[in-house]
Amino acid sequence: MRIGEIIKLTIPVMMGYIPLGMAFGLLAASMAIPWYYAFFMSLFIFAGAGQFLALTLFATQATLLEIGIATFLLNLRHSFYGLSMISAFKDLGKAKHYLIFGLTDETFALLKTTTITSDEKARIYTWITALNQSYWILGSLIGAALGNIIPFNYTGIEFSLTALFVVLSMELYRKHPSPKPLMLALLIGLSGMVIFPSDKMLILSLSLAAGLLIGLRGWINE
Repeated sequence: MRIGEIIKLTIPVMMGYIPLGMAFGLLAASMAIPWYYAFFMSLFIFAGAGQFLALTLFATQATLLEIGIATFLLNLRHSFYGLSMISAFKDLGKAKHYLIFGLTDETFALLKTTTITSDEKARIYTWITALNQSYWILGSLIGAALGNIIPFNYTGIEFSLTALFVVLSMELYRKHPSPKPLMLALLIGLSGMVIFPSDKMLILSLSLAAGLLIGLRGWINE
């Protein structure tokens, strides 16, 4: 697979990561945080929603314990899909360390839906992960720069993340058209919005989904 084809694969992520990264940079600028903090956070943390959470916790002067617990709960979802990539990463040598670090929701979806021969896997996986991170870094830098130059109203820009998840879910379903996991996820998501408290809806819904997928795997695979 050529680099042009790999870039084409990552375009949906680019369309979501650049505006979201800009929102992060703008939020950092609105808190008088220097632009290079946004850059280094995106380079060494690369946690998406976790970076937004970090800014909020910094602004409220949260303790290190509070930051640790909140970040753990927010990113706990990574353990659910990260485990499914262990076998895919185990024979990739040194590249697997960066791939583990850069495994976001969107990158996971791309890796799972892209057909790759074993001899190309390390190179293509690394390119996909690096390109996705570069989009986030670029957006962060643009947002931080604009936030220090001109006033900008970014209310609602975070919805691009939701739109991105929808597009990637559709692509995943197109590659693996199994309606049972999709219907189960929709049911859990809608029920979670009604039943669970809004501040705990994500983690509780994901935990419920993981439990049901494990318990009902026989039914799902029928």
